[in-house]
Amino acid sequence: MDSEGRRLSTHPLLKRGLDFGGAVCLLLLAFPLMVVVAVAVYCSLGTPIFYRQQRVGRGGQCFGLLKFRTMENLMDGGGRLLSDEKRLTRLGRFLRSSSLDELPQLLNVIKGDMSLVGPRPLLVEYLERYTREQARRHEVRPGITGWAQVNGRNELTWEEKFRLDVWYVDHRSLMLDLGILWKTARLVAKREGISARGCVTMPPFLGSQGTR
Repeated sequence: MDSEGRRLSTHPLLKRGLDFGGAVCLLLLAFPLMVVVAVAVYCSLGTPIFYRQQRVGRGGQCFGLLKFRTMENLMDGGGRLLSDEKRLTRLGRFLRSSSLDELPQLLNVIKGDMSLVGPRPLLVEYLERYTREQARRHEVRPGITGWAQVNGRNELTWEEKFRLDVWYVDHRSLMLDLGILWKTARLVAKREGISARGCVTMPPFLGSQGTR
């Protein structure tokens, strides 16, 4: 791709237009399935059906990320939530393995908090733990899927994920986004890379050597 094609393919207005249009189309197609999932979550866990958590977006700005709820609110004797492994339900495991719990994030894309493709939005407390290079992942909108997700997902270490995120920031293009979306569809069908070894998803990010 020449420099002009690269410039057009990374133009923020073009990417935003494709994100908005794509998210609206996917939301309309997925709406009947989302209704089924919502009813299943309600029957299994009650209310709330959706899980909302503050995550970090472009420029380090926080927003409320939406997901279908997958865990019970079980607490120990001291009023503290039990580990994810103990709170995750059978339905929750299925929703995570099939990525159906991520469908409400299409609303985040429509709103403009997220993109279809970009580095995954992470917890607010991780902000102070990034190296300067790792923090570059916030130069773009976070995505429902991304370069790290199609190259190992939760089987990667945090450092490997962040290197892939920054690589995407430096090489992003329309063709790359389309390729990532295609690979994501294949990986979701195979249910690969959902969990790190010994964890429901990933262990918490405690910081790289350069930030400790």
